[in-house]
Amino acid sequence: MLYPELFKQLESVRWDMDKDIPWDQFDAGKLSDEQAQTIKMNAITEWAALPATEMFLRDNRGDSDFSAFMSIWFFEEQKHSLVLMEYLRRFRPELVPTEQELHDIRFEFDPAPALETLMLHFCGEIRLNHWYRRAAEWHSEPVIKHIYSTLSQDEARHGGAYLRYMKRAIQNFGNDARAAFAKVGVLMASARRTAQALHPTNLHVNKTLFPNDTIQSRLPNPEWLEHWLDTQIKFDAVWENKVVERILHNLSLLMDRSFKSVQELNRFRKEMQATLTGGTTPQPQPDAA
Repeated sequence: MLYPELFKQLESVRWDMDKDIPWDQFDAGKLSDEQAQTIKMNAITEWAALPATEMFLRDNRGDSDFSAFMSIWFFEEQKHSLVLMEYLRRFRPELVPTEQELHDIRFEFDPAPALETLMLHFCGEIRLNHWYRRAAEWHSEPVIKHIYSTLSQDEARHGGAYLRYMKRAIQNFGNDARAAFAKVGVLMASARRTAQALHPTNLHVNKTLFPNDTIQSRLPNPEWLEHWLDTQIKFDAVWENKVVERILHNLSLLMDRSFKSVQELNRFRKEMQATLTGGTTPQPQPDAA
């Protein structure tokens, strides 16, 4: 089981909301109303760990080890929402999310293959780590800078924990796991080719509720994420490349094969799919210019 070891590791670096956040360093002159609004949206988005955990527990009933790990992930992600709300409570109380605003993003996700979902959230942790690092740089108010830096480190550790479960899945399921991880990896490393940010909170997850079936679509301001990324924290091509590089690097280690581009990962995906369907392995093709 991975859960006991992960519990010890994450417990040893867990931060305390009262002792480890420098609340007394708050500088009111360095927080704009515009910035405070983005903190509210992130606080609500982090609350989405609740429906995500319900999904994970439902779709992983046969895996008690991973389900037990959800107790750690759920606690720490809800704590992210809580510390952002505590920041607002102290310094912008009129912007604290209402209980209804939080409840609005709790809805049922359609069942999905567990391996693909695991990879999706692994990539989501990598992306969120980079978003929060950039947010910490964008903000000038000391306390929220510290909070975003703290959250980014948590997201990196969560990604590492998911990676441990991905390694276990390859040991248990072989090419089925490799094919699933490569499939989602190609999608999540191709954000530059899509019109929307590729993160679990921005993907459609319930056909009966479409198009109001993403976390972002159910926020008080559904348009905030793209504006936050493009205009405010300026998550540009340089930062997007950092995300892609981390996804490819980790998959290279996981698959024991070097992926220097999404095209190389996509060729590997086709190879794995061919092994599962009994088809002919596609011959390597040169990367598109």
